[in-house]
Amino acid sequence: MASCNTFPEGKPLFLVIYATVVAGIVFATLFILSTVYFPASDANPLSFLHFSSSATPPSLPDFTRLRKGNGSFDSEANRNATANIPPPTAKPRNMFTRDIWDVPVGTKMPELKSFRLTKEMLEHWAKENVIIVTFGNYAYMDFILTWVRHLTDLNVYNLLVGAMDTKILEALYWKGIPVFDMGSNMDTMDAGWGSPKFHKMGREKVFLINALLPFGYEVLMCDTDMVWLKNPLPYLARFPEADVLTSSDQVIPTVTDDSLEVWQQVTGAYNVGIFHWRPTDPAKKLAKEWIDLLVADDEIWDQNGFNDLLHKVLGPPVEGESGLVYAFDGTLKLGILPASIFCSGHTFFVQAMHQQLRLEPYAVHTTFQYAGIDGKRHRLREAMLFYDQQAYYDSPGGFLTFKPNIPKSLLLDGPHTVESHFSLVNYQLKQIRTALAIASLLNRTLVMPPLWCRLDRMWFGHPGIMIGTMTRQPFICPMDHVFEVNMMLKELPEAEFGPRIDFREYSFLQNPLVLKEVKESLLEVQLCDDRSAKCQIANETTRRGVLRFPKHSTQQMFIQVFSLYKDVKVLQFSSMEDVFQGFTDEAREEKFRKRVKRYVGLWCCVEHRDRGHIYYDMYWDEKPGWKPEPPQTREDDRPPW
Repeated sequence: MASCNTFPEGKPLFLVIYATVVAGIVFATLFILSTVYFPASDANPLSFLHFSSSATPPSLPDFTRLRKGNGSFDSEANRNATANIPPPTAKPRNMFTRDIWDVPVGTKMPELKSFRLTKEMLEHWAKENVIIVTFGNYAYMDFILTWVRHLTDLNVYNLLVGAMDTKILEALYWKGIPVFDMGSNMDTMDAGWGSPKFHKMGREKVFLINALLPFGYEVLMCDTDMVWLKNPLPYLARFPEADVLTSSDQVIPTVTDDSLEVWQQVTGAYNVGIFHWRPTDPAKKLAKEWIDLLVADDEIWDQNGFNDLLHKVLGPPVEGESGLVYAFDGTLKLGILPASIFCSGHTFFVQAMHQQLRLEPYAVHTTFQYAGIDGKRHRLREAMLFYDQQAYYDSPGGFLTFKPNIPKSLLLDGPHTVESHFSLVNYQLKQIRTALAIASLLNRTLVMPPLWCRLDRMWFGHPGIMIGTMTRQPFICPMDHVFEVNMMLKELPEAEFGPRIDFREYSFLQNPLVLKEVKESLLEVQLCDDRSAKCQIANETTRRGVLRFPKHSTQQMFIQVFSLYKDVKVLQFSSMEDVFQGFTDEAREEKFRKRVKRYVGLWCCVEHRDRGHIYYDMYWDEKPGWKPEPPQTREDDRPPW
C-alpha cells in the first residue's frame, strides 16, 4: 500500500522530536513568567484574567451595574468590558490597589489597624494632589453609596470615605469602597439636626480636616447628604490662589453666571457641607483655630464657629478678577462658591435657580428641608438622584397612581396669599386623602402626585416668598413642604392606626431604574358617571389596557373589581374626585383617619405675627368656615390631631 506520508524518508521522526523540544521551551518560558508576574499567593492560577479596572465587577449590587435607558442590563457593554484584560501587574490586589467597586476576594476582614488614615492611603487615591472626602455612620450608608456612585459615574475616583463606626467600615469595605477608620466610636443611628450626636459629627469633621491637611493634599470635604452632578475639580482649579472655597446658604443670587459669589452681597451663612481646602499655612492655621474653638466650648455649632472665624477679618478683595477676598486673619484667601450651581436645598429644589439662569449644576446639598434624613432621601428621590436597592423599584402589591385635577384658577388667579396657597394645597390634599384610602384598601403603594404650592415653607415667620429669591409662583414644591415624610415612614402601631400605607415620589414611574416590565404592566382606570348606562364594567374594555369604573364606588366594589387585576403592576386612575364612598368598617375608617392626620404638618407662620403656627389639616373640609389662621393662644398652637 502506498504511504500517506509525503515527507522524505526519516523526516517525520525528526519533526516530532523538534516540535516537542520547542513546545517544552515555550511552556518553560511561560511558567517562569507566570511566577514572576503572578505570585503563588494567588490561589487561582487564572486569577490574572480578572475584569478590567474600568469594568463593573459582576458581584456588585444591582444599582452599580450598567443599565440602558429602559432599565435592562446592558449586556453588550458588559461583554466589551470583560474583553479588556489589563496588563500584568507586580502588585498584589489589596485594599490600596483595588479599584472602586472592586469587591474584595475572600471572606476575612482585615484588621482594624489596616484602615488607619495614612500617607500611603492618600498617595494611592489622590489625583493631581486632590482628594475628595466624605464621612458618616451606618445610618447614612445608602447616602454614601449614592455619593460614591455619582462620582464614579463622572469618572472621578480620587475619593475616600471616613467610617464613624465599625459597622459602616465593614459594609463599605465589602462593597469595594475606599474607606478609613475615623476612630469616632459613634453609634449607628441617625444624628438628628441639633442633637448632641449632630454636634459630635460636626466636630469630627474639623478633626478630620486637621488630620488631612498636614499630608500636603488639597481636600474637597463634603457631607454625605449631597451628590455631585458634574466633576467639580476643573472648576476649583480655576482659583489656584484660594486657600478655602466654601459653599453657602445664600438664597439670593449675586451673580448670573458661574463666577464666585460677590462676597460683599452674601448674607447667607458659609455652609461647611461643601468646601475645598488647600494645604497652605493660612488654611492650616484656620483649621487649628477652628478645632481649638470647638474643643473649648462644646455649645458652639461647628458651622457657626467657622463663620465667626472667617468674619474676624473680611476684606479687602484679592487683586484681580478672581472674586476672592482676604478673610480670617487677613492673609487667608477665601472664595464663596455660587449657590446657583453648588446648590442648597432651596436654590435647587425650590427656586430651580440653575434652570432659570441656564447653568449646569455641580452639586446639590439637601439643606432647607423639614423631615430629617427621610426628607433628604425623598428629595433626592424626587429629583431621581438617589440610588436605591432594586427592591425599592418594585412592590409586591403593585402601585396606584392618579392624574391630579387642579383648576387653573387655584393656581393662577388672584394674589399669592396665605389664603390662596391653602386653597390650592387643600384641594390637592382631599384627592391625596382618597388615593391613600384606596391604596390602603387594595394593598398598593401610592405614587404621589406632584404638589403645587403658591408659597414657600420656612421655619420662621415669612412673607410667603423670600424677597430677592428667584422662586416662581406657583411652583412644584418638595413633598416635605406639606407632608411629614418622616412620620409617613414611621412604624405606627397597626392596632391603633391601621395598616401602613407605602408611597413613592411623584417622579417614580419616570425613573429609568424602574424596570420596563413594571412600567408596561399598566391598567388605565377611567372614571365614569355611575348613573350612566354606558358606565359598565366589561371584560372586553380591559383588553386595550383601559377599564371604565363608576364614581362613588363602595369598598366592596373596589375589592371585587380590582382583585381581578392583582397581577397588574400599575393602576392609573383618571381622577380621584368622588371615586370612593369610604370604608364600610367604622373601626378601619377611624384607624385610617388617625394615621393620615399625622401625615400633614406645619406651614409655619405669618411674618410679624407671634401667635403661633398654621398647620395643614387632612380633614379641613369637614370643618365649616375653616381658615388658615394662626391660633389665638399658645395652648392652641398644636397640630390638628
